[in-house]
Amino acid sequence: MTGIGKSSRREAAVSFLRLVAAGKIREAYATFVRPDMRHHNMAFPGDAASLEKAMKENHAQYPHKVLDVKRTLEDGDLVAIHSHVRLREDEPGFAAVHLFRFAGDHIAEMWDIGQAVPTDSPNTNGMF
Repeated sequence: MTGIGKSSRREAAVSFLRLVAAGKIREAYATFVRPDMRHHNMAFPGDAASLEKAMKENHAQYPHKVLDVKRTLEDGDLVAIHSHVRLREDEPGFAAVHLFRFAGDHIAEMWDIGQAVPTDSPNTNGMF
């Protein structure tokens, strides 16, 4: 684990997500994640290793995933990242919010929430 050094936790969280989207999951974990990290994605067991494995499997299935960060918030040890994720370039994808809790320089806990981008919506403001 190398940690974030002089970077902000917000920059670390964005870098983590970008590395994961690019398929550099091992590097993302080695740099930013505590070995005892907990996560709250209900589709997988709550430990770091299970989520890392799922991320690797997701990248194998969707190697051209696109992550477009729209907004970031940092408050103490908490970071929120709002982004547009497309598993394939030719699909609308989904809006994602990743919440991170840091302990020192590393991600200690993570939550993620997603909502599909509709192909047709009466809302002229859009999702982003």
